[in-house]
Amino acid sequence: MDLRPAEISSVIKEEIKQFAGLIDIAEAGSVIQVGDGIARVYGLSKCMSGELLEFENGTYGMALNLEEDNIGAVLLGPDNGIKEGDSVRLSGSVAEAPVGDVMLGRVVNALGQPIDQKGPILSTRFRPIERIAPGVITREEVNVPLQTGIKAIDSMAPIGRGQRELIIGDRQTGKTSICIDTIINQKGKDIYCVYVAIGQKASTAARTVKMLEDFGAMDYTTVVIASAAETAPLQFVAPYAGCAIAEEWMENGKDVLIIYDDLTRHAVAYRAMSLLLRRPPGREAYPGDVFYLHSRLLERSARLSKQFGGGSITALPIIETQAGDISAYIPTNVISITDGQIYMEAELFNAGIRPAINPGLSVSRVGGSAQIKAMKKIAGPIRVELAQYRELASFAQFGSDLDKDTLDRLRQGERIVEILKQPQYKPLPVEKQVVILYAVTRKYLSDVNVEKSLDFEYELLNYIDTNNPEIYNEIISTGELSADLEERLKNCIDTFKSTVKI
Repeated sequence: MDLRPAEISSVIKEEIKQFAGLIDIAEAGSVIQVGDGIARVYGLSKCMSGELLEFENGTYGMALNLEEDNIGAVLLGPDNGIKEGDSVRLSGSVAEAPVGDVMLGRVVNALGQPIDQKGPILSTRFRPIERIAPGVITREEVNVPLQTGIKAIDSMAPIGRGQRELIIGDRQTGKTSICIDTIINQKGKDIYCVYVAIGQKASTAARTVKMLEDFGAMDYTTVVIASAAETAPLQFVAPYAGCAIAEEWMENGKDVLIIYDDLTRHAVAYRAMSLLLRRPPGREAYPGDVFYLHSRLLERSARLSKQFGGGSITALPIIETQAGDISAYIPTNVISITDGQIYMEAELFNAGIRPAINPGLSVSRVGGSAQIKAMKKIAGPIRVELAQYRELASFAQFGSDLDKDTLDRLRQGERIVEILKQPQYKPLPVEKQVVILYAVTRKYLSDVNVEKSLDFEYELLNYIDTNNPEIYNEIISTGELSADLEERLKNCIDTFKSTVKI
């Protein structure tokens, strides 16, 4: 039987194809320089930006600088086992974090590995930590409230599901406390929470976890920690890993709250990393892409429309200012990315007004869309009355004679300031907020001593709980303060004032 040449060549080609498939060709490079959490690698011409590299001692690195003759990689682990000349392999994948319900109640590091001594995380799903944010078409308007339980925020700077609200202020002004209270307030509301601690002392992060455990909040929370003892690359990766964990739930139709505490330290870690990689420094020695560093993270927070699952990620990034300077580089960058800010003022904090929220500089760009109708109806005058009070208070201290109208405005302002005070770890349900804010805006506290305002609040809320709980139930179920409900609330407050002496 004669074999035709064309048949022979096709058989040989097929054999060569199959043979080539059996050989696993892995390109290897070598370390030419290592130190300060950075490695320079020669070779690996097929390396992609952001790809994971595997070093001889098992440590992983992430390729960030692709230069003509070498790769600049940041190490996601200690560099003391890596030396010049060690071989480096391409992994073919990017950095990923484990995701899913197995993450609930767990404390993990920036790579999603458990650090809570509760055993391994048996996750079957992983997500890349970097991802393009949802597009305009997939998003829905932000109009569902996310209640923080803090009177001053829910009334004057309300937060909606899918919003990004910046919390900004000097150190030790109660920024983290507001976020912890907000997490505690989500209990029973079917909202998952992710708390990312960046560059904090390990003891501070441990105290936060303990607090969340004490209030039963760890049942629906994941904590990601990249402490101050960790290398800059791990602090850089942490918020993206936290966001990947949150995105899994969002795409499955869940509402998620994520807190980045704080992005100032995140930018500092990125600056350290960039300078070590010899990237050109810009303003305040930050690299040119420091805006993109935060915008690509915060833009991933969104409320998806119904056809895309209807889930949401609400972000509360924290920024620390120096001496109240909100016009510095990183604060102005993040203010321009977010949908409003809550400004914490050291002066108010030291004066005992806590939470120390400055109502003049705090704003929500979503506004009344993120409030229930009852709250929207009564919260309107609060900001104006507070602004008038602060203006008049600065004149009143000169001790000149004041007319009755001015005195009334000062008295009303004092009582609003007092009612907006709130102890830490005691978030207030929205229906109770509506009642007490109604009482103060309708001047029911005008004949109550300022020092007794919080006693009045406590007694009134308890009185309604005991005698007229249907008022709370109606506010929860309808979200409105109808004329009939308002009349019953007035009668209830009048009866309370005539029977309970404060």
